[in-house]
Amino acid sequence: MIEEHAPESKVAQKLELLAELYRQGQASEMATRTLNKLLAYEAETCRKQLQQLKADLSVFEQRYKISSAQFYNRFQRGQTEDSMDFVEWASIVQMARRLEKRLELLSAEENK
Repeated sequence: MIEEHAPESKVAQKLELLAELYRQGQASEMATRTLNKLLAYEAETCRKQLQQLKADLSVFEQRYKISSAQFYNRFQRGQTEDSMDFVEWASIVQMARRLEKRLELLSAEENK
């Protein structure tokens, strides 16, 4: 059983072991069902987190009357103030983009 706070290398080793079982055709149906449920859970969690982040972004967009994409481009070019609002907004944009990429991977797997 994987420890809750296992170092990433140990988790990666266990995932490699599971992958090898699949390559050899030795994985159980229970492992497959569990893996599918885990990936579906991760995708749903991402969707919920992304929905909340988009709501947070909307607040900034309404307050400053600019889209998050436009703001973030200006922020990256150093064309904004270094106010706490802008630092927070940029952080939320980054988190949302990472979640979108993660969700893309998970959704591609769901659609296989």
